[in-house]
Amino acid sequence: MAQVIYGNHFQGGCAKIPPSKSAAHRQVLCAALSRGKCVVSNVDMSEDIKATVAAVTALGAKVHFEEETAALTIDASSLGGQNAVIDCGESGSTLRFLIPIAAALGISARFLGKGRLPQRPLGVYRELLPAHGVEFRSQGGLPLEISGRLKSGVYRLPGDISSQFITGLLLALPLLEGDSEIVLTSPLESKGYVELTLSVLREFGVVAQETSQGWKVPGNQRYAVRNSCVEGDWSQAAFFLCMAALSTTGASVEIKGLRPNSLQGDRACVDLFRKFGVQISWHGESLMAWNSRASEPYGGLTGFTIDASQIPDMVPALAVCAALSRGETRIANAQRLRLKESDRLAAMAEALNSVGGKVETTADGLVIQGVPSLGGGVAHGKNDHRVVMAMAAAGLRSKDPLVVTDAQSIRKSYPGFFNDYIMLGGSAHVVDLG
Repeated sequence: MAQVIYGNHFQGGCAKIPPSKSAAHRQVLCAALSRGKCVVSNVDMSEDIKATVAAVTALGAKVHFEEETAALTIDASSLGGQNAVIDCGESGSTLRFLIPIAAALGISARFLGKGRLPQRPLGVYRELLPAHGVEFRSQGGLPLEISGRLKSGVYRLPGDISSQFITGLLLALPLLEGDSEIVLTSPLESKGYVELTLSVLREFGVVAQETSQGWKVPGNQRYAVRNSCVEGDWSQAAFFLCMAALSTTGASVEIKGLRPNSLQGDRACVDLFRKFGVQISWHGESLMAWNSRASEPYGGLTGFTIDASQIPDMVPALAVCAALSRGETRIANAQRLRLKESDRLAAMAEALNSVGGKVETTADGLVIQGVPSLGGGVAHGKNDHRVVMAMAAAGLRSKDPLVVTDAQSIRKSYPGFFNDYIMLGGSAHVVDLG
């Protein structure tokens, strides 16, 4: 266990954003399903990506990571087999993507996990998979055992659940002998993640045809053998935009490694932070952000209402900015955050309130009354990487040091976060508690 002590120092400067965890999951799996030898470059071996790499290894692929070049070589010529034990760690993406993939390959698999993952919902698969040829054995979560081979057909599921279920099916259904169809029974949320999946599928030669209610997925498709490069992670960029917003000196942040035309839904963070009052613009291949009104009360920032249905991962960074913006901010349609590494709505409310914020939870979001500054103190990270990283920006407008527990949780998605924050002149002292 570790804790991090954040101070209010910040100079700004240039940060190279890490590779997208969301894209990397998809590219690693598509490379493995090609049953050839592929190289996925620009990979950050966070705990979640390690879980997906271990999963494809359990399915028979041979994987080698070259740390110096950040390249992952995947030789999947031996993919398959009869049985596999797949430890997903704390990665919801690994679990929800691999269940239908293993079923499509006809592999009997036992899925394990830790943290809150064993309690996270699998209900959609519990209903869909047995109806399509797969035996599903679980006491409600993990461990989970599946056997049998997935069959083609019509898959009906709500659109307002985690998009990870939809992505899992989109990855698996092209492998089946017959054609399939995904039919959404309610409007799609987190649309950007599904569009990212479809883009990576196209990159590997696999197609899904959009319909008015979902997608038709032709069967008997083959994933192409090809090399790919992982783009920068827009979900991590939000933390640095929040730092630019809350810097008391108006220090600018230059973010490198992002695609302006990315299909990642979290690219919407640019418009949201602009609405708070942050100046953001592209300079060549760099995204620049600064707050020209930083010296004014509340840093010149103003709260507003945010619909988080398409951008749930943005909520921690947005909540911190809102906590230090004038007036009220309401974040709605974020109920799925209660089922993440923590109850992320409750965790952010507790963390901010413990250091002087004014935050209330609702059934699907947060109501935040802005304060001019925070007082410092101890905030619980709840073993949630996004809570711990978001609170770095909160420290910039805190009178006294801000201590956040569970600092080690950043390894899940962004192991280099503290180093990158310090490179920007931020103050982050990590204490290992043994």
